[in-house]
Amino acid sequence: MIEESKNNSVIVLGAGIVGVCVALHLQARGRDVVLIDRERPGSQTSHGNAGLIERASVIPYAMPLDLSSLFAFAFNRTAAVRYRPLALFKLLPWLLRYWWYSGAKRLKVVAQEMLPLIERSVSEHVKLAAAAGTEPLMRDGGWIELYRSASAFRNAVRASGELGRYGLSFDVLTAQELKAREPSLSGQLAGAIHWHDPMTVTDPSAVTQAYARLFEDRGGTLSVGDGNTLAQDQDEWTVMAAGVRYRAAQVVVAMGPWSSDLYKRFGYDFPIAYKRGYHMHYGVDGERSLQVPVCDVEAGLVLSPMTRGIRLTTGVELAERDAPSDVRQLAAAEAIARQYFPLGTAMDPTPWRGARPCLPDMKPIIGAAKHHAGMWFALGHAYHGFTLGPVTGRLLAEMMTGEDPFTNPVPYSPDRFGR
Repeated sequence: MIEESKNNSVIVLGAGIVGVCVALHLQARGRDVVLIDRERPGSQTSHGNAGLIERASVIPYAMPLDLSSLFAFAFNRTAAVRYRPLALFKLLPWLLRYWWYSGAKRLKVVAQEMLPLIERSVSEHVKLAAAAGTEPLMRDGGWIELYRSASAFRNAVRASGELGRYGLSFDVLTAQELKAREPSLSGQLAGAIHWHDPMTVTDPSAVTQAYARLFEDRGGTLSVGDGNTLAQDQDEWTVMAAGVRYRAAQVVVAMGPWSSDLYKRFGYDFPIAYKRGYHMHYGVDGERSLQVPVCDVEAGLVLSPMTRGIRLTTGVELAERDAPSDVRQLAAAEAIARQYFPLGTAMDPTPWRGARPCLPDMKPIIGAAKHHAGMWFALGHAYHGFTLGPVTGRLLAEMMTGEDPFTNPVPYSPDRFGR
């Protein structure tokens, strides 16, 4: 039984980092916002990342085009990328488009289009952190890319030198310098690059939850409900949550990997694939921890010092969004990590698994629906949902309220994929 009906300016569907930040920025511009999710804020995809606010990722994560990498991927021989054969077959059209955009000239264009978002990723988080009181969870100091093979390290050093025009701060470390900077590392290591511009957090879920509390403290409504109850009623949008029918002139779809369940119902078919990932927390032996997160690029894993211990995150698993977990990739990553870092006992009952919604052109969708007045999208952030949540919220709120956006939003438009 419907208890009541409430009118708002905007309904935001999805209380991950992107949806929460959209709600905060709309609220700051005078909009009466209701934020709706089936789960508590930050408990799904926004919970499972490595805690990086990745200011240094000015070049998107493109498909490797060298033959050695492609050969390893083709035979499922690397911990960095694993695939389910049936999923790979279904993903072939998407992979071909991803391969096309990964070409050097096209990748350069994509990088320039993403740069305005990446450049503001840290500063927009810092503004919200000051208001939400999350500074104790946030660390300066950047993060470290570690390399085990000399050839991979040489290639990385060469590539880092080409990023000078972006004004990034980094150190190239020999194996000895790396171990001096992170004394808990051991084993046969070739070297590393320490990127200083990014910030990191010790609990991504807690940060998102704190941002959501800030939204509520400022008068916003947070409710539990299913975004798939969204319906269009003439010039209004309605959705059910906790026995209330909310009505608004505008709605934002920011449901992360579950956005496709909703937008397909309204006739949109964006080319999204899911790069899944796993994580596990491990205890730390004595004082042998890490100062900053360490990424093993060759294995696709990240070791992040978190409130709960060391979080090991895996690379890419190409599979259906809801396919059962396959922990072999996590096991392979753990075995590699133990070669140079003393991971303690696994602390989680089962590994966490999540799905990153990815577009083949490596850019998110931020903008208005082409055929439905008042519907807006903020989705498809791939690896950078936590990084770009606040800046996405700002850009979309500026567009929705008629402000001059801080950057040209056309590169992120849903229209680039037709209907």
